[in-house]
Amino acid sequence: MSCGPVCTNLGLKPGQRLTVKGKIAPNAKSFVLNLGKDATLLGLHFNPRFDAHGDVNTIVCNSKKVEEWGAEHREAVFPFQRGGTAEITFAVSQNDVTVHLPGHQFTFPNRLNLSVFDYFDTQGDFTLQSLSWE
Repeated sequence: MSCGPVCTNLGLKPGQRLTVKGKIAPNAKSFVLNLGKDATLLGLHFNPRFDAHGDVNTIVCNSKKVEEWGAEHREAVFPFQRGGTAEITFAVSQNDVTVHLPGHQFTFPNRLNLSVFDYFDTQGDFTLQSLSWE
């Protein structure tokens, strides 16, 4: 899976939001947006799958502590289109991250009890166009 930009020292704390905008490849199979402390401690692995790993039009979320993945969480709502644009906002609280998608939102628990999310990266069939936080 191809790797895009990597951000460190992000400093995203409870009460703050990170908005990610980008372009999805026309032949996309999947893409990943990771938020965490660093590349080995991922509080949220956000993975929309068009057709990958046996999933079709499914969002798979997980957490990772070093090399150990947690239990996968699946969302059936899939607002993404190949060749389209995507805007995803992650709102951080003490206990979870709320993922805001067009017409839908869901929460994912802060399993690693991270007090700050310093790390962000993109992977796969997604070209990052902008990052903003408030």
